[in-house]
Amino acid sequence: MTAFPLTGQSEMMKFGSSGLRGLAAELVGRPSGLYTEAFAWRLAAGGIQPGAMVLIGRDLRDSSPTIAANCMKALAASGLQPIDCGAIPTPALALYGKQHGAAALMVTGSHIPSDRNGIKFYGPHGEISKADEAAMARYAAERSDSYCAPPSIETAFPVHHDQAMAAYRARAGDILEAGSLSRLRVGVYQHSSVAADLLVEILQSLGASVTPLGKSDIFVPVDTEAVSPATLSKFKDWAREFNLDAIVSTDADADRPLIADENGDLFRGDLIGLATALFLRADVVVTPVTSNSGISKAFGLEVVRTKVGSPFVIEAMEASYRAGRIVVGFEANGGVLLGSDCPLHGKTLAALPTRDSMLPILCVLGLVASTGNTLSRQRELWKLPACASERLENFPVESSRGLMERLADRDALQQFLAPFGTVADVDETDGLRARMQTGEIIHLRPSGNAPELRCYSEAANQDRATAIVALTLERARAIASAD
Repeated sequence: MTAFPLTGQSEMMKFGSSGLRGLAAELVGRPSGLYTEAFAWRLAAGGIQPGAMVLIGRDLRDSSPTIAANCMKALAASGLQPIDCGAIPTPALALYGKQHGAAALMVTGSHIPSDRNGIKFYGPHGEISKADEAAMARYAAERSDSYCAPPSIETAFPVHHDQAMAAYRARAGDILEAGSLSRLRVGVYQHSSVAADLLVEILQSLGASVTPLGKSDIFVPVDTEAVSPATLSKFKDWAREFNLDAIVSTDADADRPLIADENGDLFRGDLIGLATALFLRADVVVTPVTSNSGISKAFGLEVVRTKVGSPFVIEAMEASYRAGRIVVGFEANGGVLLGSDCPLHGKTLAALPTRDSMLPILCVLGLVASTGNTLSRQRELWKLPACASERLENFPVESSRGLMERLADRDALQQFLAPFGTVADVDETDGLRARMQTGEIIHLRPSGNAPELRCYSEAANQDRATAIVALTLERARAIASAD
């Protein structure tokens, strides 16, 4: 994670696992313009000519319109042509940019609370790399004292919202055929997702009977890896009340899906990824170490494991690509990346190597419709370890760092995990992922996007996996409090 303090700022801007993040109260000021200037500088270094168009999208947070306006002014001051795509899903913005060879930036804090926000950056060919992020951070650090925000520009920038949304809507027709969901009853948890109405529209166009649920004018931070008990309770109530086959949703910027089965029980993100890979008949899947360890060659898939974060998944997808092979990437949060073109019912679904929610939602529902299996039955058939994940919010970065340094000592880690037995081995690809002699897995990892500590577990059943996570985080909090 790359970070630096801006002069006079109370908090550091950080490049986490996906984009720049910081306090919304700060991003509405100098930092958003400064980092956009750094992005423009990086584009120019890569050969982008003056006057080239750059797309700007945003989510529905209160701070996002102001930040987006700052970004557009900074792009114009750097000699580029801002294109305002308005409130739009991140994958829709990325798709439109890819189709037109245009760079893009998306103002979104994704799943984190509304007092924070962020910016995701895309070159003409997709997400920027970790090397790009590091170069931009260095540029911004060097310019932080001398940077002045550009003056307001009275001329309105071109608006391409409808065109970008139409392209994303059309892509759904390349994933599923018309009428393919005609026998399904689907609830759509809309909350404050930027795709709230679009998701309802697309599912209805494919024949599903759709029940919109829980739309909110107040921003709701939905983390697809740490769904609140209150939300899960709603899912169960809705599934029973409306006799649903599934409930689907997304996070704020619609690059991560959230799916519950016919009982309202969560269909975890790595299961969403597996279902998508099988529906697309993938040859290779690329997924971080946080995904279910049971996803293996037993499914006929070559499996490549990475650190957490879409840039790492994209890098590994590119390395895994061979002509004729279908490469699918996914994360435990449910976001799916398509690393290669994919033939589907006589059409070609074009590669989109950025996190998407629409593709996995349609593939999961398509699997239900084509097999006749409920999602709960499909979960049983796969016979994967039960997984759980949760986080400690507002857990200082310094506390996470100190805990990770302490537990890097094998004796200290064994003492910390003693309630669960004996540590057999440890994977340090991203955080500390301990496999116990019982076969259970306990994984601690500081979030790359917010001051949070995340814990993942695998066990023989859901209750045990959930209990492991709860106790592990309780012990972590106790250590941090004692320090």
